[in-house]
Amino acid sequence: MRLSDVFSGDEFVVSIEIFPPKTEKGDEALRGHLKQLVKYRPAFVSCTFGAGGSTQDRTVQWCQEIQNDLQRPAMAHLTCVGSTRDELIEILTTANQAGIRNIMALRGDAPEGQNEFKAVAGGLQYANELVELIREHYPDWGIGVAGYPEKHQEASSFEIDLQNLKRKVDAGADAVVTQLFFSNDCFFSFRDRCREAGITIPIVPGIMPITDYARIQRITSMCGSSFPDDLASRLAAVQNNKAAQLEIGVEHALAQCEQLKAEGVPGIHFYALNTSGACRQILDALSAG
Repeated sequence: MRLSDVFSGDEFVVSIEIFPPKTEKGDEALRGHLKQLVKYRPAFVSCTFGAGGSTQDRTVQWCQEIQNDLQRPAMAHLTCVGSTRDELIEILTTANQAGIRNIMALRGDAPEGQNEFKAVAGGLQYANELVELIREHYPDWGIGVAGYPEKHQEASSFEIDLQNLKRKVDAGADAVVTQLFFSNDCFFSFRDRCREAGITIPIVPGIMPITDYARIQRITSMCGSSFPDDLASRLAAVQNNKAAQLEIGVEHALAQCEQLKAEGVPGIHFYALNTSGACRQILDALSAG
């Protein structure tokens, strides 16, 4: 199933994001978590693409496994980092041979040690160019792009960031999946600005359930997502109690999801961090509600 088909009706859909583990032990653990998560029939499972293409082969392998063994549609992430146009076409060819028909098209972050993103000679500078490349070679594929409710860190203003998103959409994207956020007001404001700018494709909120306060602090510092003071205070008070952190994280994410669903979002994309416990609790509560 392609991304355009996923959001073709009025049904609320769920999707899951994973990353390729670095060890065999991590692989086995992820397989166990995915077997639990696919019971909820996610519309697709996406797999990230390492910095500089460091997990390129692993991304394709995991997408194959998701589709062949778990019988769920997969979406492979692809970035412009470290690849020429011809190399990107080769990656797309490999993905096509593996049966992948959905791509999350991203510019990607600057490699470690570099202050800003710079395209390699013969490469692509912007995500909209990657969307155009995919559409040129595989016009029927599903293409997702990233949106930033709190603005991309490199954008000088919300207006500039929205113009960048509009270019990606106009290049042929099927859906926008947002960066993680912890305040729904940020998402609703972003959605309104998108609609005013003429972006009419589905805008899917990305939710990351908090399971470890220290880890989420590192993640938000890298991606620029803000952290509500009251939530931070509650988590700081139990920073030595993992079970309490999970309970607070699930409670907050569930409240987000319930409000988002009530406000008519087409679905929710869960950043699962290769675990299943928090997502399962939230999905059980949503299905019961």
